Amino acid sequence: MSALICGSLAYDTIMVFPDQFKNHILPDKVHILNVSFLVPRMRREFGGCAGNIAYNLKLLGEDSIPMATVGQDFAPYRAHMEKCGIRLDQVRAFDDQFTPQCFITTDLDNNQITAFHPGAMSSSHENHVRDVADVTFGIVAPDGREAMLQHVEEFAARGVPFIFDPGQAMPLFNGDEFRSMISKATYVIVNDYESELLQQRTGWSAAEIAAKVQAYIVTQGPRGSFIHTGGETIEIPPARERQIVDPTGCGDAYRAGLIFGIMRKLDWKTVGRIASLMGALKIEHPGTQNQRFTHAEFAAEFEQQFGYAF
Repeated sequence: MSALICGSLAYDTIMVFPDQFKNHILPDKVHILNVSFLVPRMRREFGGCAGNIAYNLKLLGEDSIPMATVGQDFAPYRAHMEKCGIRLDQVRAFDDQFTPQCFITTDLDNNQITAFHPGAMSSSHENHVRDVADVTFGIVAPDGREAMLQHVEEFAARGVPFIFDPGQAMPLFNGDEFRSMISKATYVIVNDYESELLQQRTGWSAAEIAAKVQAYIVTQGPRGSFIHTGGETIEIPPARERQIVDPTGCGDAYRAGLIFGIMRKLDWKTVGRIASLMGALKIEHPGTQNQRFTHAEFAAEFEQQFGYAF
């Protein structure tokens, strides 16, 4: 079985400003803002929803197929993916564009100034779900607007079950588009803030959204998550992390656990706990693809935390 992971592959350049932005920005002069921050600490991470989800699925021992568009600078990321044993035959490179990139500057108060360059993601609609033969499951994660609309239509047309995950792409769609995509999806996942936005945008309550799919999953960060399915709500407790290093990519790790559990046809209580533990293990490491463990190590940690084996 293979999961097709539609989303982005991106570089995250993370810089730390060892001061507070507020000490260098004059509120009454923001109309002529011209500031420069010295950032002695910087790291470059592999990221993007498709890459993060595929990486975490590989840790669990599940093969997946990331579908994304990248640019002329993809070589280091390609080498990383190949080393991890992740398929790249549905990753399309454009030599006249850059790979999507996020530039994040964080101050001592954890305030962030972020710039995102979509690069080749603007051409992601040139990839087609209909062209991938060996797919039994999928996810439509944040990507280019036209690509997300197209991927939903093509998954539905093929009858392949899939998760709709609007995430950071929430501002791209209107109520009619959201209602259409939800109605075609098998599962929908959002965080608690996005759930409120989705309800406002669609005019549907959480119960109404849940009634249109097999499961409506709402994550709540350190407070766990809820899975609305079959007319009931299953509360998923948070897994315990040993230390909090970096929450970036925790949601993608959770989604990988979700896909793994669904594809293995496990019960929802177990699916949610696998997803929760994946998120907790990610939090213990910087970046989005630096955690390391085997399936056996994960299974042992799951049994230790939740008191039973899956």
